[in-house]
Amino acid sequence: MKRKSLIKRYRIDKPKKFTLSDCDPADTLDLDIDKSEAKAILADDSKQLAKMQELLYAQNRWALLIVLQGMDAAGKDSVIEHVMSGINPQGCEVHSFKKPSEEELAHDFLWRSTVRLPARGKIGIFNRSYYEEVVVVRVHPELLERQHLPPEVVSKNIWRQRYEDINTFERHLTASGTVVLKFFLHISKEEQRRRFLQRLDDPAKRWKFSMNDVEERRLWNDYMETYEDVIRRTSTDEAPWHVVPADNKWFTRLVVAATMIDALDRLNLQFPKIEGPLLEEMNKVKQALEANRQPKSGQKKG
Repeated sequence: MKRKSLIKRYRIDKPKKFTLSDCDPADTLDLDIDKSEAKAILADDSKQLAKMQELLYAQNRWALLIVLQGMDAAGKDSVIEHVMSGINPQGCEVHSFKKPSEEELAHDFLWRSTVRLPARGKIGIFNRSYYEEVVVVRVHPELLERQHLPPEVVSKNIWRQRYEDINTFERHLTASGTVVLKFFLHISKEEQRRRFLQRLDDPAKRWKFSMNDVEERRLWNDYMETYEDVIRRTSTDEAPWHVVPADNKWFTRLVVAATMIDALDRLNLQFPKIEGPLLEEMNKVKQALEANRQPKSGQKKG
């Protein structure tokens, strides 16, 4: 499996021609591997990601932002758990954006995401994101009332304006050294139904289920139309969308991991070079520590 071709297949480079109906949620590129092989590939990718994350942290120049969007049960939590399993928690932060608080509603729609952006040297993962403000709120326009916006700005152009704001925001991030990777986990309606039933049948998973999930499922077509429009209007050269088939979790994880590895690899990350006076000082410290070696327990001094 060639990583470059895998990534290119699902990256939206020509958003104006994008249609969600052309994307098969069950696609696996006809890979002839079983789950154990997929698990082994992902384990290798996770080890590589861990090494690259260490370089990212040590170099302290770049940041990586992962944006995960998708319908309920699309596998966002699963991607975080399995793809990021080997990464040092000190260098990675996960934020799940649920119903906004009153404090968040009192600010502009990008505020609650902005304050949680990853610092240089770190990976930030947004489980849902500021895109909820042009997806969920667009499907449920009555939610705009809770944002206390001036009536003058709530016009028919509000969604176009928010798309422009998002594109400008992401352009600013990339220009400031934050790599933005956006993934729409594309699950079929039938696969979502099957996963909902699994949650209901499994006592360990029932806590994930909400009756609201069923209500939102009734608006499936509205969500698909909205996501299609969002991807068309916000997939840019600086921050393209990746529409990843999500009916097979093992394949979803491989695509996300491959995309992350490729993005980090292109940064040419290296450990900082220690040279000059600082290196000389370190050598002096090393010599002093070696000279101050203590005898092992039970060993007599000469």
